[in-house]
Amino acid sequence: EQLTTGGQAPKTLIIGCSDSRVDPALLTQAEPGDIFVVRNVANLVPPYETGGKFHGVSSAIDFAVNSLKVENIIVLGHEHCGGIHALLKGPPEQNGFISSWMRIAAEAKIEVLSEMPTASYKEQMTACAKKSILISMENLMSFPFIQERLKARDLKIFGWFFELEAGRLLEFNYEQKKFMPL
Repeated sequence: EQLTTGGQAPKTLIIGCSDSRVDPALLTQAEPGDIFVVRNVANLVPPYETGGKFHGVSSAIDFAVNSLKVENIIVLGHEHCGGIHALLKGPPEQNGFISSWMRIAAEAKIEVLSEMPTASYKEQMTACAKKSILISMENLMSFPFIQERLKARDLKIFGWFFELEAGRLLEFNYEQKKFMPL
């Protein structure tokens, strides 16, 4: 009854992956109404732009930040991400929606393959997934309304990485420039 009459007032927007194994509400032990969730392949945030035709992720971010006035944005990535696999190996059909969408994180692939050319594929996948979180965090900061809220110090951006195998949640530490246990 409280949820239907009082509307929603979540304090946190989580941008997570569509992967069925990584549910933001379960990971955060959230109750209905606690978090506003946007899920897409590889938890990507496109850079701010006003052209194009459809802006599903951007419109959800706009709604969460400007209408709901969330105080936190979390980009939640994870191990064994199919989108990251598609980025590194390329999807079966190169002209599909996935290959186009994954171009958002193309720089992560370039950096990982340059920095870790002899690493195992699993290590490259993990590093690429983490770097794509950072790219999405940077892209969030390209939205003018997010810049305003960050400047006013009433919005924070976090990067989280879920280690599926270990069941452990990591957070990007800005000072140490690496993901650390939450």
